[in-house]
Amino acid sequence: MTSASSSEKGYIGIDLSGPVLRAAIVNDNGEIIERREAPIEADRLVAQVEQVVGELRGVHPNVETVGIAVPGLVNRTTDRVIASRDLPSTVREDLHSEFTKAMGVRVEIENDANAAAYGEYKVGAGRGSRDMFYVTIGEGIGGAIILDGKLWTGASGFAGEFGHITIDTEGLECDCGNTGCLETVASAPNIVRRANERLNRDGTSSLSRLAINKNFTADDVAHEARNGDDFSMMMIERTGKNIGTGVASVLNLLNIERVVLGGGVMDAGELILNPIIQEARRRAFQPCFEATQILAGTLGPDAASIGVALLARDAAA
Repeated sequence: MTSASSSEKGYIGIDLSGPVLRAAIVNDNGEIIERREAPIEADRLVAQVEQVVGELRGVHPNVETVGIAVPGLVNRTTDRVIASRDLPSTVREDLHSEFTKAMGVRVEIENDANAAAYGEYKVGAGRGSRDMFYVTIGEGIGGAIILDGKLWTGASGFAGEFGHITIDTEGLECDCGNTGCLETVASAPNIVRRANERLNRDGTSSLSRLAINKNFTADDVAHEARNGDDFSMMMIERTGKNIGTGVASVLNLLNIERVVLGGGVMDAGELILNPIIQEARRRAFQPCFEATQILAGTLGPDAASIGVALLARDAAA
C-alpha cells in the first residue's frame, strides 16, 4: 500500500466476485492506499458494502467515486444486473440505486471480468497496449475486450463471455444450457472434477500427492504442480491446452494486440501459461498469433477492485 495526502483524490473499488469481499481505495496511478477484506454477507450486502465504504472514507475522506464489480451480466446503459449465479435475485433487483442511495457519491457497477480487464489494461500487464483481450480463470471463466482504450461490451453489455465458447460438442452440459463450453473443463471446479475422475480410474495417479487429500481444490492442483507432482502438472497442462484452444479463436477473430490472463488458476504460472501459448500457436492463423503478446496478469486478486475503481473514476470524467 502507498501513503496518501489528505488532498489526494481517492477512488474506491469493491469486488464482490468471490466468497470474500475485497475493497480498496486507489489513487490516480492505480496504487492501493488502503484495503479491506471480509466474507460476503449476501443477506445484508448493501449494508455491508456501505459499512466498508464508511471505514475506507474514514481513512481517506477525499473519495470521488465508488466502483463495484459483480459476478454476472451487467447492462451499463440501464445499470442493471441482468443475471448472476452468485447474487440472489432479491439482492440484484435494483442494486445500483440502492448502492447510490447508501453511498452518497457516484456509483458505477460493472461485470467482474470487465473490471479486472480495465485494471490490467490501465496499470497491469496490458499497460501500453491499445487493444487487449482479457481472460479470468477461476470459479468460472470470463473474458473482456478493450478496443482503442475502451471496454467494448457489445449491444447489451454482455460481450466477452469467453467461458461459453464451445470446445467439445460432445462434452458436458454447462450451466448456461449449452454443451461442451470451455468452462466445463477449465474452470476451477471442473479442474477438480477432471482430476478426481482421473484419480479414480487410473491406478498410477494414486501416486500423486493429491490422492492423499480427498477435498483438494484447484489451488491445491496448482500448488502441487509447482512442486513437481507429475499428475498435477499433467492436469494443469491439459487445462492450458483447452484455454489455448479458445484463445486461438479469439486471435483469429480479433487480431488483438495483447491477451492477458488472470484469475486464481493462473497461480500455476508458466506451467499453465506455456501450454496456453503453445496451443494458441498451434491452432491460430499464424499472422494473427505472431501479432499478439500473450501474458499473465500482474495485479493478482486486486485486479477487479483496482479496475472498477479506475473505471468509476473515468466514467465520472
